[in-house]
Amino acid sequence: MPKLALGKRTAILPIVQGGMGVGISLSGLATAVAEEGGIGVIAANAIGMIEPDYYADGRAANIRALRREIRQARARTAGMIGVNIMVAVNDFPQLLETAISEKVDILFLGAGLPIKGIPVKAIRAAGTEVAPIVSSRRAAELIFKYWEKAYQDVPDAVVVEGPLAGGHLGFKPEQLDDPAFALEKIVPEVVAAVAPFQKAFHKTIPVIAAGGIFSGQDIWRFLQLGAQGVQMATRFVATHECDADQRFKDAYVTCRREDLTIIKSPVGMPGRAIRNRFLDDAAAGIRNVTRCAWRCLESCDIKNSVYCISAALNHARQGQLEHGFAFAGANAYRVERIVSVRELLGELKVEYEAALIKSFTTLKEEYLNVIDRGFASLHREYERARQRVDRRWRVCSQAWGKKIVAVREEYEKAAAHWQTLKKEYDGVIQKLNVLKVQFPERLLELQAIIRRYPAVPDPF
Repeated sequence: MPKLALGKRTAILPIVQGGMGVGISLSGLATAVAEEGGIGVIAANAIGMIEPDYYADGRAANIRALRREIRQARARTAGMIGVNIMVAVNDFPQLLETAISEKVDILFLGAGLPIKGIPVKAIRAAGTEVAPIVSSRRAAELIFKYWEKAYQDVPDAVVVEGPLAGGHLGFKPEQLDDPAFALEKIVPEVVAAVAPFQKAFHKTIPVIAAGGIFSGQDIWRFLQLGAQGVQMATRFVATHECDADQRFKDAYVTCRREDLTIIKSPVGMPGRAIRNRFLDDAAAGIRNVTRCAWRCLESCDIKNSVYCISAALNHARQGQLEHGFAFAGANAYRVERIVSVRELLGELKVEYEAALIKSFTTLKEEYLNVIDRGFASLHREYERARQRVDRRWRVCSQAWGKKIVAVREEYEKAAAHWQTLKKEYDGVIQKLNVLKVQFPERLLELQAIIRRYPAVPDPF
């Protein structure tokens, strides 16, 4: 896999572990991912619920817990550690200030537009990178244009989250199955949207695809669409290092496709979760809330809500699914077992390499097919037409002249297509040669592949 450059930092793998609250991705999971070369992310939303005094002072508990988790991660790894903070929460400024003061590697800012009141100078002084999380080209353009005008700066990356993600979704319910809002469509749009800012600020701004990324083949596919990295969350729940209770992880392993459902969250947004008795009761209007610790979200109407979203997620984290539920991505039903982070990333690497090699062999077949069946015969027809024109120029110059022009146009189009394929084909050979250096343990295998697919000839 290619590396992922983010500002002044570079991750060995182009994989970001998505931030999952409440308390699903803490220092344990983030450290394990960072140690293996990915970007580990601590979720800040309602993180104070892991503290004993959250209901006494939720704001203070959040700050204390976030600071401790960051420091614990820092003490255990030199890899990249990020923090995911929801813009919509009432203590967003304090959580942001805490993460900056601890000099985390990267801030992922979602659940709202991070535009007004962002301490950009403090972020830059701390050497921290910033990546907003968006669900559309329009949102990305709005953020980048605002930053450019207000801060004379722009974010260092952007995460594009599609409708197949778990948790709260930035789409209307009717958009979730609409092809117009598919991640495959949004990613190239956002890539195009940030391109002018890359040029204006003389920096690379990677687009990170998120939502429904499950396999190494998926990673390959979205990198071909222009993304430079991916964010994955669901796969990391099913790891030994995930900070959630084993019963929470088991819910992923045992869930079926039909168990994944879209709920209406108390915060006013749709969300994807694993259906259970708690959610069935909520849908039936059975109230399951006793108190609100503090007004953590303005958009949450606790008086009319049937449950507290933070409390429900915290209960689920502890394995008390009868009092809560698990958010999950659309592919959670494909999870078959709990593995280590190292094993998971190893599987993704192998799948990615298989996708690369498959595309390589397909490209060679297409290239040779163009030469053998199309380009070569077209070249012969062009030569015959030219010779006929030479022999019978006075008799039928006009008729043959039209034919040779038509044949020449087809010929030149085929030649341009050949040049494109040749460039792609040679590029893949170069990638395989790079892989020989990056993966010396697979040297013999890669050399065998290159020998099977040597440089192909020109059609002349």
